[in-house]
Amino acid sequence: MSGATADIRKKWWRTPLADRFALIREREEQVFLGLALAIGAITGLAVVAFILLTERLGMRLYPVGSASWRRGLFPIFGSMGIGYLLFRYFPNARGSGVPQTKAALFAGDGRIGFRTVFGKFFCTSATLACGIPLGREGPSVQVGGGIASLLGRSLGLSTEKLKALIPVGAAAAIAAAFNTPLAAVLFALEEIVGDLHAPVLGSVVLASGAAWLVLRLLLGNHPLFQVPAYKLGPPIELAFYALLGVLGGLLSAAFTKVLTGLRRRFLNLPRKTLWFQPVAGGIVVGLMGFFVPQVLGVGYGYVGEALNSNMAFKLMALLLVLKFVAVTVSYASGNAGGIFAPSLFLGAMLGGTLGGIVHHFLPQSTATSGAYALVGMGTLFAGIVRAPMTSVLMIFETTQDYAVIVPLMISNLISFFVSSRLQGEPIYEVLASQDGIHLPTRAVRERLTRHQVRDVICSLDEILSGSIGVADALALARSSCFESWPVCEGGRLIGVISRSVLETAAKEMEKTPLAEVVGHEAFPHLHSDQPLSLALERMGEAGLDRLPVVSRADVHRMEGMVTLSDVLGAYGLKVEETKSQRTEPG
Repeated sequence: MSGATADIRKKWWRTPLADRFALIREREEQVFLGLALAIGAITGLAVVAFILLTERLGMRLYPVGSASWRRGLFPIFGSMGIGYLLFRYFPNARGSGVPQTKAALFAGDGRIGFRTVFGKFFCTSATLACGIPLGREGPSVQVGGGIASLLGRSLGLSTEKLKALIPVGAAAAIAAAFNTPLAAVLFALEEIVGDLHAPVLGSVVLASGAAWLVLRLLLGNHPLFQVPAYKLGPPIELAFYALLGVLGGLLSAAFTKVLTGLRRRFLNLPRKTLWFQPVAGGIVVGLMGFFVPQVLGVGYGYVGEALNSNMAFKLMALLLVLKFVAVTVSYASGNAGGIFAPSLFLGAMLGGTLGGIVHHFLPQSTATSGAYALVGMGTLFAGIVRAPMTSVLMIFETTQDYAVIVPLMISNLISFFVSSRLQGEPIYEVLASQDGIHLPTRAVRERLTRHQVRDVICSLDEILSGSIGVADALALARSSCFESWPVCEGGRLIGVISRSVLETAAKEMEKTPLAEVVGHEAFPHLHSDQPLSLALERMGEAGLDRLPVVSRADVHRMEGMVTLSDVLGAYGLKVEETKSQRTEPG
C-alpha cells in the first residue's frame, strides 16, 4: 500500500503544472507575461550572485599584497580543475554560452537542462576568479535562458512558448550584467532571435526591466563604468574616429580568425585530452600574469582607468597585445567564459592607444584618450559580436551622453563593415558550426524571404460570380483544372470557395446564390509583398490550391491570383497540370 502511495506522489510531482491547472492552458498568454516577470527577477538574482561570487572568490585567491607566485599558479591549477569538471560533469558549460543559447532556441526546442545551468554558473565563476581573462556576460545569457527553460517546462508550456522564453531569459541576463536594460532588449532581438520585430518584444521588455530593478535594489544604482563628460571636438576629429573604426574592424576580424582557428586545432586533438586542454590557456595566462598582473581576470577596473584617461599609453598598447593572446588561447582551449568582456577590454585599449597618439600631436583639436577608449569599446563589440545597434545603445546607456553618439555610430558601422568583409561568418555562427550546430544565418533568413508573392502573381481568371446559383457554379467548376475559385460580387472579392464546399452545398441549396454560401466573413488571402513560404502555409491551412492576392488598402480589391504550381515552380519544383476529367453523376 505504501508503495502505491509513493508511486502516486511521484507521478504528481512529475506532472506539469499545466496539466494540473487547466487555467494555465486557457490563459497561456497572460501566464507568459507573468512568467516573463518571474524570469527577469530570478535571473537578476542569479546574475547578482554571479557578480558577488566571482569578485569575492577572486579577492580570496588574490588578496591585496599577495605573493606573485599566486598569479602564475592559480590560473594553471584552476583551469586544470575546472577543465576536469567540464569534461566529466558539465560538457555543455564550456565556452561563451551565447551559441549554446541560440542552439537551444533554434535546434533544441527551447530546452536547457538544470545541470548545464548549474555547471555554467559554478564553473564560470571559478574560472574567472582564478584569473582566466574571459567574461561573465555570455555565460549569464545561457544561465538566464536556462532559468527561463526550466520555469517554462515546469509549467508544461508548449514547445513554441518554451522557445519564446529563451530570448526573455537572455535579455534579463544582459540587463543585469551590464546594467543596460534597453541594450539588453535590443541584444536579445538582434543577436539571439535575429529579428527586431519578433512577437516576444513585450515579454523581453518586462524581463529586462525586472532584472534591472533587482540589480539596482541589491547592488545600488552604479553604472558599469564611471565615465567623465566628453566634448566633441572640431569636425576634423571625426576622421580619427573613422580611422578607429577601420582599426577596430581589422582587429575584430583578426580576433575571430585566430580564436576560431585555434579552437579548431584543439577540437581536432584526441578526445582523451579534452579535460586537460584548458590548461593551455591557464599556462599562457599564468606566465603573462606573473609579470603583468593587469592581464588577469575580466579587467573592468583597468577599462575604467582607460576611460578616465588614467592609464599610460605604453601600458594600454602592451595590454592590447597580451590580452588578445590570452583571451584567444583561453577560449579556444575550452575554458568557461564569454567574449563580451574581452571585446570591451580590447576595444578600450585600442581606442585609448589611438587616442593617446592623436591627442599627443593635436591636443587642441582632439579629445583625451578616454573618449577614444569609450568609442573603441563599442567599435570592437560591433566588429566581433556583430551587433552594431546594441553596441551604440549599450555605450549610450553607460555614459548617458549624446556627445559620443555620432563618433560611436561612425566608428561602429565602419568596424562592422570591415569585419564583415574580412570575416564573412560571425563568430557565434562559426563556434556553433564547429560544434556541429548549424544555426539559421542572416543569409539564410534573407533567402527565406527572397521569393515574394509578387514574383508568381498571375492574371485573374475563372472567377465565380456571387449572383449565380450553387448548381450553376458547380457546373462551371467541373470544367476547371483548379480546386478553388474566388467569388466576386459587384466587382469586389467576397470570398473563396473550394470544389468540396460546392459539392456539399449543391445537395441542399442548388438555387441559393453563391454569395450567401461564402458569406462576407474573413477569407484566406495574400498580399504581393509577402513571402512565398507564407503562401504555402496559408494554402495548406485552408486546403486550397490557389489564393487571391489583394490590396493592403482594401482586402476586397483583387490584384491577381497565386497558384500552388506557380509557388512550387519558384522553388524549382515543376508540377504538371492536367485538366480534371469528370463526368456528371448519372
